[in-house]
Amino acid sequence: MEQLLRVQNFVVSRDGFGAGEGQSLERPFGHADPAELFAWAGATASWPRRTDPGGSRGLDDYFTRDFGRNIGAEIMGRNKFGPQRGPWQDHEWRGWWGDEPPFRTPVFVLTHHPRPSFTLSDTTFHFVDGDPASVLARAREAAAGKDVRLGGGATTIRAFLDADLVDTLHVAVSPVKLGAGVRLWESPDELRDRYHLDVVPSPSGVTHHVFWRR
Repeated sequence: MEQLLRVQNFVVSRDGFGAGEGQSLERPFGHADPAELFAWAGATASWPRRTDPGGSRGLDDYFTRDFGRNIGAEIMGRNKFGPQRGPWQDHEWRGWWGDEPPFRTPVFVLTHHPRPSFTLSDTTFHFVDGDPASVLARAREAAAGKDVRLGGGATTIRAFLDADLVDTLHVAVSPVKLGAGVRLWESPDELRDRYHLDVVPSPSGVTHHVFWRR
């Protein structure tokens, strides 16, 4: 079975930004409010950090539940891993997620400043400097026959799209407008020359965009 490179549950504002301006340790999404961007997923019954019973079912819950299906490795940009830029000043920084990262697979972090790999719980982070195709080859080997998830951010997703490596994308478009930040697209129509597209609105207010190769 073919190993796919999948974008799962990536959220952008209605004007196409995956994060706002001024990202920092205190504000990972810059001036964007992640509670607003991810409200649709957080309200579902399958949200992994849910502490109270209940939650919505239906389309939003399906995508939330599908996040980890058949995923054997993840690729992410350095900006998703943490707020530092340039040479690593603090090797004690081990990501936003604490001692139990949600990935449960090998994770390949793209950076021009590699550092030693480390493991937290059942997630091992590898820091790699390479072009999208070579990094994907490493991730596919680590995934052991399962698919690879391309986790973002927007700049990383665009790099893999430009290299024509992405097989499927699910992008949830939030009704929030950011005005500036890190842009995924001006319009989803930019991808129609290479992908089929289904657009499905949800009662939560987000619109799910599902792309697959032509």
